[in-house]
Amino acid sequence: MEKEVHEQYEYARKRIRQKKILYFHFVLFLLGSLFLFIANRFFGFGANSTHNWCIWGITIWFFLFILHFIKVYITDRFMNKKWEREQIDRLVALQQKRISQLESKINDDSENKI
Repeated sequence: MEKEVHEQYEYARKRIRQKKILYFHFVLFLLGSLFLFIANRFFGFGANSTHNWCIWGITIWFFLFILHFIKVYITDRFMNKKWEREQIDRLVALQQKRISQLESKINDDSENKI
């Protein structure tokens, strides 16, 4: 019982840390995007290029942020320790079933030969 409480606490602590890092990433994205925009428009960084480089940089960074968001709120939410444990138990049960089928087949074959 105490082990389960400890596992739940560790899982909650890990989830809070993931969310905290995601929020930090979001704030960093906003500030970085603002910096890139101001650097491009008002200070003339990249003014001699024909492409709008800051929009591309912000778009790529936004895509990376979306991937981080999906990992924290979708992937890790459903594929946590409990899900992993259930999958392992299911695969072990399938292996045990297959082993017992093979053992019974071997026993049947050996009885038929005798």
